[in-house]
Amino acid sequence: MESKELLLEAFDRLPGLVRQVLDGLDEGQLQRRPAGNGNSIAWLVWHMGRVEDAQVAAASGLEQIWTAERFVARFGLPLADSDTGYGHSSKQVDAVRASRVLLQEYYDAVHRQTAKVLEGINDSALDRVVDRHWDPPVTLGVRLVSILGDCLQHAGQAAYAKGLHRTSADTNSA
Repeated sequence: MESKELLLEAFDRLPGLVRQVLDGLDEGQLQRRPAGNGNSIAWLVWHMGRVEDAQVAAASGLEQIWTAERFVARFGLPLADSDTGYGHSSKQVDAVRASRVLLQEYYDAVHRQTAKVLEGINDSALDRVVDRHWDPPVTLGVRLVSILGDCLQHAGQAAYAKGLHRTSADTNSA
């Protein structure tokens, strides 16, 4: 198996994880914040897409799907167009509101761009430096693994938050 095939296999799992999390949730459930101050499912899925989108685009010299496909306008969030959610305040987390359909459409579009990038790389491309702000500088391969790890963490957090909805509903109906 080539490196790009391994990366494609790993990244190809993410849209399904997003779909599983979003399935059956209404907008209230998407906005509910665990313990009142945790990140909502809507914020987690949006942030997951924004991080993957911004970092893959930057590493590949592409425009972000967020702006290229006008998702920034479709979401209509009171945030800067370049915002990915890093360092968000509680108020900013609350401001990220979207339907599960829009969240899934955005993540699927981001994934299509990521897959296209991955299909076009070879092992030597993974050694290309994409960020010199770190010591040692970050290569494309390291950046892709970092993005994947971040996305898997956020997908897991969103799944956990969804499970809390079920637990809460079960407790309230007993």
